Amino acid sequence: MHDTDVVVTGVGVVAPVGLTPEEYWTALLSGRNGIRPLRRFDAARLPSPLAGEVEGFEPRDHLPARILPQTDLMTQYALYAADRAIAESGFEPESPLDVGVITASASGGFDFGQRELQHLWHDGPDHVSAFMSFAWFYAVNTGQISIRHDLRGPVGVMVTEQAGGLDAIAHARRKVARGARMMVTGGMDSSLCPYGLAALTRWGRLSTADDPAAAYLPFDRRAQGHVPGEGGAILTLETGEAARARGARVYGRIAGHGASFDPPPGSGRPPALTRAVEAALADAGVAPADVALVIADAAADPGLDAAEAETLAAVFGPRGVPVTAPKTLTGRLYSGAAPLDVVTALLALREGVAPATANVRDVDPELPVDLVLGDPRPITGDAALVVARGAGGFNSAMVVRR
Repeated sequence: MHDTDVVVTGVGVVAPVGLTPEEYWTALLSGRNGIRPLRRFDAARLPSPLAGEVEGFEPRDHLPARILPQTDLMTQYALYAADRAIAESGFEPESPLDVGVITASASGGFDFGQRELQHLWHDGPDHVSAFMSFAWFYAVNTGQISIRHDLRGPVGVMVTEQAGGLDAIAHARRKVARGARMMVTGGMDSSLCPYGLAALTRWGRLSTADDPAAAYLPFDRRAQGHVPGEGGAILTLETGEAARARGARVYGRIAGHGASFDPPPGSGRPPALTRAVEAALADAGVAPADVALVIADAAADPGLDAAEAETLAAVFGPRGVPVTAPKTLTGRLYSGAAPLDVVTALLALREGVAPATANVRDVDPELPVDLVLGDPRPITGDAALVVARGAGGFNSAMVVRR
């Protein structure tokens, strides 16, 4: 269990339903759906035309013009969110070594990479941008945030697909506990381009529904896969003592983390998600009865949903804790999903209310899960659990406290 109190003092959000924490939270409580037909390109040849696409974000309104030619949209989102989080934190470093950056990415700059490969194929190597050398790379968000704000403390990147956002926050938390004065952390992804969606389609877990209200239905008997989305969240972490000393606004505490890796398919051994959840609770010093809300990974795959429900029943008892999956309004954001869920958990604890799992109507009665449906539900308590699973067997769980 960590002795150091590590808290969140700044938040930047990019989501299909809002570009600030306030917009995002209002959309969750009202059930405004950010899943809609993709507009960025003609998706008629895809199994489904739906995605959680960010709207209303104009990079030129938020970033210097010189940055735009060298960055993928994913990185532009990350820079905007980092700007917002750092500004909100109010932290003024005495040295560039005081602050570090650890982010997560599942795919890197897919759109940038596709565009430059098209230039190579159609026009030749002289027409490929020199920025291709790094703009596609999964570590580029960490690098660009560091450069923009002259942050020379600990840096890193986590690549564990949907689990990566929690793993990045946990790693940043360790750096703060070991002496970093502040860490910028979280995850951001955007792969809503033909290249990215072709890869996701080959994976075989995308919903083929064309109705936004019925496409992404975790724990529902109609579940048939998830809808892809883009965005995420960037947070600033520092010690509670330092934040209080300078009068900073505190969203809440990153109290505990656990991670595990599933055994190979066909091994006959069970998934290891339960171990990650139990480790997170132990790290936080929190009993299952103290958890007011779980924000589920919510894969919308019958087998994966059953495994997650079984884990929650094993830890909390059958239907023993309110569970919600707000990503049914945004799609799965890959490395950006879990940091956004952490923001949701912090806001839910602060406001004493759990947003509903939108669109789900027919929860599989075989699943021992108390899913928040219909309207937001009042909650009491000061701890929440966020669960994330990444393709390939990655499991991550994080406890936050009010």
